[in-house]
Amino acid sequence: MTSALVHVHGPQGNKALVADLEAAGITVAATVMDRAQLLTAVVRHAPDVLVVIDPLPGEALFKLTAALADTAPCAVLLFTSDSDADRMEQAITSGIHGYVVNGYGAERLRALVHLAQARFRHDAAQRKALQDITSRFEDRRLVDRAKGILMRTRQVSDDDAFQILRTVSMHTNQRLGQVSQHIIHAARFAEDVNRAGQLRMLSQRLVTLYLLRQAGLAAEDWQAPFEASVQRVDANLAHLSKNLSPATYGDLLQAVVQTWDALRAALQAGAQAEDLERVDALAEQLLQGADRLTAHLESAGVAPPLRVLNMAGRQRMLSQRFAKYAVLGMLEGEGTAARSEAGMVAAKTAFEQALTTLNGLPLSTPAIHRALEAAGIGWLQMLALTKDAARTTGAERQERLRSLARASEYLLDVFEQLSEQYEHSMQTLAGH
Repeated sequence: MTSALVHVHGPQGNKALVADLEAAGITVAATVMDRAQLLTAVVRHAPDVLVVIDPLPGEALFKLTAALADTAPCAVLLFTSDSDADRMEQAITSGIHGYVVNGYGAERLRALVHLAQARFRHDAAQRKALQDITSRFEDRRLVDRAKGILMRTRQVSDDDAFQILRTVSMHTNQRLGQVSQHIIHAARFAEDVNRAGQLRMLSQRLVTLYLLRQAGLAAEDWQAPFEASVQRVDANLAHLSKNLSPATYGDLLQAVVQTWDALRAALQAGAQAEDLERVDALAEQLLQGADRLTAHLESAGVAPPLRVLNMAGRQRMLSQRFAKYAVLGMLEGEGTAARSEAGMVAAKTAFEQALTTLNGLPLSTPAIHRALEAAGIGWLQMLALTKDAARTTGAERQERLRSLARASEYLLDVFEQLSEQYEHSMQTLAGH
């Protein structure tokens, strides 16, 4: 049986209307005189039709019916004395389905209610059809973007990229649009995590190259990677500033930018022994700020895959940090030996623990396996170069420094490739 909620605005009574509705076989759930209570009453009673008597409807009623259409949609039938055409148009666009001027007539009441309900169903069907079209259009747009990501990162064709999306869609029981949106979201966060993680590595690489310069190595051994590192920090900060939400990450990013400005100025000031402590302190501050930013980005994305990406990216930093302390131990300076030894031990422990974890993860491909194997070999070579390195002097020390620099750059390249592999893996992009 059809249920109705009656609302009468004005001094006229509602007894005749309620009686006529009941006589027409329509159950009146409640009557509401106070317009302020109307929305609450509709939500509570969920009537099939709201019947309103309002001699001169205005903005207040139209705003209310529009709100009803959004929160508790139902058919709305209005009886009024106002025959203004503009008012009728306002009524229809605000969600009123029947606009009856100068009374209703008891014999026509049931038909008018059914007409309002029919129009309500028609409007609802049209809205759903429009939503479906909009949803399909949006899904197509998302699929095209996701295919572009897969084609670029995995070097596959358009058809192959679409087949990957379909496969993930079937395995996860999600629409193509949902899978595509997830891949777009994950790819953005993966790149942000990778770039923020690079800042940690670059903070240590710059100090290592600064120390090589201080040790008197030729410019060809440090200058090009030093300048490239400065450019990478600038480029990564520009990317993150453009892509990250200022409200969410602005304070973390600003702290990193301010520290980098101070570190860049210190690096460019020269390479005197007394400057080393300030340079290294600022690099540590940059490392900590970038680590906080990376951790927050990781937690905001698809946690398990991004955790692996963050771990692989952190290995870049640890390899450079180990190299920094190894070079520091080879320089003559009061108190550097103990500091170097402690730093190397801490970096070695953290690096080897993470390498063991990465080797044991199922999140892998043949390319990732090869990169991890190369990383293990490169790490052993670096350890061999640091053995008794502090005891070397003269030309032997200079050659050992150059070899250590090359070994650290090789290990860095391996983990750069590995981080890229994790960033572009389907497990990361699909979140599994």
